Amino acid sequence: MSQTTDLPTTRNTPSLGGGDMPFIERRDQTGVPRAPGVERRQFGNSYDDLSPEAAELARAVDQYKLLHRRRFVTFEEILSVVQSLGYRR
Repeated sequence: MSQTTDLPTTRNTPSLGGGDMPFIERRDQTGVPRAPGVERRQFGNSYDDLSPEAAELARAVDQYKLLHRRRFVTFEEILSVVQSLGYRR
């Protein structure tokens, strides 16, 4: 029978001084439950200062990032978003 605790996972790792120091895994211990597919945003989206075309592009890029769970996009990804909006060379 396994026993669960509320403490973070620890393991011993060598320190620079040669002794053992506990390593505390904190990556999965945020304590903030999130719904699947919902990303925490640092800043609110404001497209008020953009032209209608630029606001449409910004919303499309944001939608792509949310759909593909990407924080940053490459130029190839931006090109695919622009082409999905109907722009051609």
